[in-house]
Amino acid sequence: MRNVGFQDWRQYRVNSERLLSNIEELGSIGRTPEGGVRRLAFSDEDIAGREFCIGLMRAAGMDVRTDAAGNIFGRLTGTDTDAKPILFGSHTDTVPNGGKYDGGLGSLAAIETVQTLIERGYSSLHPLEAVIWCDEESGLTGSLGYAGRLTVDVLATERAGVTLTACLRRIGGDPDRLADAAHEPGDIAAYLELHPEQGGVLDRSGIEIGVVQGIVGISHYEIELIGFPNHAGTTPMDQRQDAMLAAAEIVLAVNEEVRKLEGTHVGTVGRLNVEPGAPNVVPGRVTLTVEIRDLSNDTIDMLWGRIHTQANTIAERLGVELFQERSTRVNPAMADSAVQTLITEAAAELELSARAMPSGAGHDAQVLAGIGPMGMIFVPSEGGISHSPLEFTPPEDCVNGANLLLQSVLRLDRS
Repeated sequence: MRNVGFQDWRQYRVNSERLLSNIEELGSIGRTPEGGVRRLAFSDEDIAGREFCIGLMRAAGMDVRTDAAGNIFGRLTGTDTDAKPILFGSHTDTVPNGGKYDGGLGSLAAIETVQTLIERGYSSLHPLEAVIWCDEESGLTGSLGYAGRLTVDVLATERAGVTLTACLRRIGGDPDRLADAAHEPGDIAAYLELHPEQGGVLDRSGIEIGVVQGIVGISHYEIELIGFPNHAGTTPMDQRQDAMLAAAEIVLAVNEEVRKLEGTHVGTVGRLNVEPGAPNVVPGRVTLTVEIRDLSNDTIDMLWGRIHTQANTIAERLGVELFQERSTRVNPAMADSAVQTLITEAAAELELSARAMPSGAGHDAQVLAGIGPMGMIFVPSEGGISHSPLEFTPPEDCVNGANLLLQSVLRLDRS
């Protein structure tokens, strides 16, 4: 391989026709009657999709391996034997009737990036690894394995009635050797992931690139409301202890408090159970879950404090007992500031409009942030639709994202 000049590599671009063709071909594996894609992790369709990607890696001339956690790596060896690897990629498994861009775009753009560099004769300083993570959609299994966080309890969980241990063996992993796949903080130089936004911010604003600030934290709060179940026909309105009425007002209070504060945080009541659940009985017990997401745990806690105060006031006014607690918390995973700057500068050089934004959904990148500097690139999702056969990222946006990934990898390598 020849050494390239400082300016030469800035002109590199992916093969757009090849990238778009590969997206279509991978999207045909597991196609559903509705036009979506079904490649559930560890299924026959998932294995076929993985084999397709392995074939692309080998044809491009990469060194290919599958680690003990089921992750696939296509490697371009670097010239600096002391340099840590730069990883970039995504996943190819899908939800039951998803789209072809979620995961597929980032995986194929990573392969295209390495293939472009091989064809250009680029001599990298760092090892460059295009990675396809195992089982993102149902558990971040592969990235957790890479980070040494797959526990015995997790391995005992089941996917469609089969233990995760058996599933990993089915795709070439080795649960008995997970320690060999595990990495510690500092083991990688950086991780990048290209992904459709899965929301409508970029599409609505006409901006081409989202530079991800971090992946939001998520807190769930369980609320239980105890009223008094009574006959709906004979209990006057002013004599009721209606747990459902209290729940309805609390749902509105969540929306009100979240909207009061400017920012990108969100709050949702997505689960509500009513007992006894009969049309002719005043509800005596309601349980509901409040979910709050933001890049800051402090903001989440502040919002919950406001909601908590309102909920207590509502319950007291309506004569209903209220019990509440936080059930789960996933901490935010922040993107590295230097990597964000590098992506932003590369986008400007490619004459792509960009904005900083959070990721409201989870990704393998949140796990990799614990191993090394992490960055994510978003491209538009038309109409903000994701996890659906209607999911669509226009071809020019797919190519823009892949070129930005390529140029970001090059900047990381040369920095």
